Amino acid sequence: MAKIIPFRGIRPSKDKVHLVASRSVDGYDKKQLHEKLASNPYSFLHVISPDFKDGKRTKPGSPARLQKVKAQYLEYIKEDVFITDKKPAYYIYQQFKEGNAYTGIIGCSSIDDYFNGVIKIHEQTLTEREQKLMEYLEVCDFNAEPVLFSYPNDAVIDEITAKATFHEPVYDFTTTDRVRHKLWVLDDAEQVKQIEKRFEKIPAVYIADGHHRSASSALLGKSRREKNPAYKGDEPYNFYLGVFFPESQLKIYDFNRVVKDLNGLNSEAFIERLEEKFIVTLKGESEYKPVKKHNFSMYLEGNWYSLDAKKEIVHNEQPVGSLDASILTEHILSPILNIHDLKTDKRIGFVSGIKGTKELKNQVDKWNYTVAFGLYPVEMEQLKHIADTNNIMPPKTTWVEPKMRSGLVIYSLSE
Repeated sequence: MAKIIPFRGIRPSKDKVHLVASRSVDGYDKKQLHEKLASNPYSFLHVISPDFKDGKRTKPGSPARLQKVKAQYLEYIKEDVFITDKKPAYYIYQQFKEGNAYTGIIGCSSIDDYFNGVIKIHEQTLTEREQKLMEYLEVCDFNAEPVLFSYPNDAVIDEITAKATFHEPVYDFTTTDRVRHKLWVLDDAEQVKQIEKRFEKIPAVYIADGHHRSASSALLGKSRREKNPAYKGDEPYNFYLGVFFPESQLKIYDFNRVVKDLNGLNSEAFIERLEEKFIVTLKGESEYKPVKKHNFSMYLEGNWYSLDAKKEIVHNEQPVGSLDASILTEHILSPILNIHDLKTDKRIGFVSGIKGTKELKNQVDKWNYTVAFGLYPVEMEQLKHIADTNNIMPPKTTWVEPKMRSGLVIYSLSE
């Protein structure tokens, strides 16, 4: 059963929260990052990218860089940019984006749940990246970007969170990307206990986004346990930061593919090869989006096409093989376009569905791509089935919303 505990959050002062909370550093290009750092002295980006302040460059991941990250974080605490809550709490987080509303609970998950399979995974992690993130946590000693989890809807938890949102939030701000964020601190002892007990009745939670963050936090906890054989299990390093959304509150978008060339084929020969495994229908210049599983869209030479997988190539009894991402790789990318490793092949790119069908067209018309493929979004039940059967999804199969900002609520690993 899931162990998800309250904690004493470290968070921005109310007057600065809109300045502090930031997207992940990967969400900015070099120019945008420089502009953000130059224009906003309170952005959490100054913690993540501490070289900007003194102009002295350090190597990413190096001991010198990590020490500067920690120093900037402590400086923010000293300056009261961050405050620490006095009582353990859960945090109700709400986000409004593009007509969608998401409500979840920020708490801390147990590394034991990660090791014993209560926390379900569907993505393979890279050992080198796990190690680098663990080294980051070892020095910096905090979680600032929660892992995104989903759990089966629970009526009691839903009722508690709904009642909490009737009250005035401690934060209510809108970021420049037109996303509204609200946060409530739930520190009533009775309600806190009730939520913790309800989570203990939930048999499993699923990682929707943040597999490497989960793995590195678990490795850190294991390492610190080995250094402290007398550990009790309630030390902060035995837990890590997560935001937990009921399944009905998450939205899974498609993750689409663009390819730079047709592997030496002209468009007519390429379509002939496609017709061996797919029913190909010309849709013309009007944008086309897949309407069901095993239906794909394709944009090529100014035209949209519908590709319906023929029955003989669909194997619904296979959790991974029946995914549209797998079908596309097995029957188009690999045998026709000679793309076998999606992680390393430089001829393929990925476009999240949140950017819309127009972005696929834009990638082909304006950038260095020849053909684009749109996929139907993975359903939550598919994701859960893959995780429950200990299978792994292909790379870049899902894009899950909402995405939380870094620095909104921080968890100390050694409080």
